[in-house]
Amino acid sequence: MNRVITRLLFLCLLTLGTASINMAVAAPQPPLEMIKQTADSMLAKLKEDQAIIRKDSTRIYALVSDIVLPHFDFERMASWVLGKHWRTATPAQRTRFVEEFRNLLVRTYATSLTDYTDRKITYFPVRAEPGATEVTVHTEIAQAGATPIPIDYSLSLKDGEWKVHDVAIDGVSLVTNYRTSFSNEIRKSGLDPLIDKLAQRNQSSAPPVKSSRTAAP
Repeated sequence: MNRVITRLLFLCLLTLGTASINMAVAAPQPPLEMIKQTADSMLAKLKEDQAIIRKDSTRIYALVSDIVLPHFDFERMASWVLGKHWRTATPAQRTRFVEEFRNLLVRTYATSLTDYTDRKITYFPVRAEPGATEVTVHTEIAQAGATPIPIDYSLSLKDGEWKVHDVAIDGVSLVTNYRTSFSNEIRKSGLDPLIDKLAQRNQSSAPPVKSSRTAAP
């Protein structure tokens, strides 16, 4: 995995955690409010469990599974990442790829996440028409002695909730980066070998991430 993708991943997930997981919501929580509230919750939990995480790496995987993953539309991200290969993939291949892609995102950033708990995050008002079903939330993460890093979240309404389907950091899209990387792999070896390769990486470095939504649409 190249450094650009890795940096994209742990920075974007740093600012997105969970918004009162056990709270029943009748109407969609506004995107900006959701991202800000979830960021505060995630950062607080990371600070609280920092010592535990350093001793037991499985703790951060559990946090990611419970806190971060529910806010991403992995099926949509996976379909965009694979592009034309998604359309020709079998249902079984789609299901496997979505699961391994989800685990890959967790695996890539988890070991680095605890080093970024003290970054200041700035949030900007969302500009969207009333009733919009797709919006962009603009944020920035401060860097000591350097220009803040702009992070733009692309969200859409799915099943009555706002879900992230792409993140651009400093103008670089997470989905586009993976799409380029995976396209090269598929062109060389095929889709199944790519999925197998992702599965091997995930199994060698992390416990499986449980999810109740692994089937592709």
